[in-house]
Amino acid sequence: MSTAKPSSAASTSTSRSTGNGGVLKDTTRIRACIPTLRELVSRRARLVLLAHQGSDIEYKNFYTTEPHAAVLSEFLGQPVRFVDDVCGPAAREAITSLAPGDVLLLDNVRFVAEEQTLFELKLRLSHAEQAQTLLVRKLAPLADCYVCDAFAAAHRDQPSLCGFEQVLPSAMGRLFEEEFCVIAGLMEAPKRPSVFVLGGAKIDDAFRMMRTVLSNGVADLVVAGGLVGEVLLWAAGGDIGAAARDFIVTLGFEGLVAEARILLAGFSGKFLLPEDLAFVSDGVRHECPVGNVPGGELVVDIGRATAERFAQAIRTAKTVFVNGPMGVFEKAPSEDGTRIVWDALGDTDAYTVVGGGDSIAATNKYGKADSVDYICTGGGALIRFLSGEELPVVKALRHGSHGNVGNKPEEKDHD
Repeated sequence: MSTAKPSSAASTSTSRSTGNGGVLKDTTRIRACIPTLRELVSRRARLVLLAHQGSDIEYKNFYTTEPHAAVLSEFLGQPVRFVDDVCGPAAREAITSLAPGDVLLLDNVRFVAEEQTLFELKLRLSHAEQAQTLLVRKLAPLADCYVCDAFAAAHRDQPSLCGFEQVLPSAMGRLFEEEFCVIAGLMEAPKRPSVFVLGGAKIDDAFRMMRTVLSNGVADLVVAGGLVGEVLLWAAGGDIGAAARDFIVTLGFEGLVAEARILLAGFSGKFLLPEDLAFVSDGVRHECPVGNVPGGELVVDIGRATAERFAQAIRTAKTVFVNGPMGVFEKAPSEDGTRIVWDALGDTDAYTVVGGGDSIAATNKYGKADSVDYICTGGGALIRFLSGEELPVVKALRHGSHGNVGNKPEEKDHD
């Protein structure tokens, strides 16, 4: 949430910053929301911050947000208090003690059951029902307004993102507003040719998005690496090796192969797929043509010949959207494909947009942050937006921004 002057509220922003023993590996998303926070502080708001950190499903980087307070303090140039509570008595007492211009960061919102992905997927609460959850009931009575600066989480349907708008006047933060407008504008009139570079391992939404941008003519070419490329290769009849096929099945993506066949048939000539692949054996990188991956070896990257073809497509484009690396770029033997593609992003004349946590991490690793035209903090949100879907948080903000708010829930002590 976030607040206006008289009383406290909170500004929701998510952190891609990965906590490992208290060390934040990437602070891009935190830094990006600073203009919103600074503006609110300058208006003497009592500012309460809610943030997600990590995945409760993968239990990856599922960590306290305490280290984020120090980073926020550094970026804001003023102390940011932290309380190791989300909506219990300690958090509420800390909120009521804020003076104008103070900033308070609550602990990881995902520590609350209502904010976990399994809760979202299994119960599918309406936004009105989310307004009745513990988090909103406890915190909304202490707030005057709600500002959401978490475009990166706009595809989520959770109380901290969609519940407060039902009971508080609400608005987009400056980062959310900018990202929404930039992507919407590019979708309406991209310069041609428009190339979509897709990779990574979180691919379930990518195929729906591909159908949308190819059908409406936004994309002239889809360049596919990572798991996206492997699924498309499998659908096209390419042999990616038993280990890669088993990996796709294990992740539950086998059903996407049929969807990929439909896309390949319906949009012939619109895809650029890998021609060679890489695997690592005993710490050494090996490359081979598609169809020659040794049994038992897992594909971890595109080959260099493929990477150069992808790079050429990027250099001759006028608009480039990128979501997802070409392989396991975090490790030296399997980073060549991503590095070559990102080098092309750095020297193309195209307008370039990079989105998603892994893509941002690759952009920073290869020193391309100043070369890319726009870095979008959203990954899943960007993909869903490009698929033509109204994002749940955008829908909730429309409601809250038009004064369609109900009565604040009463703060009742059920602790």
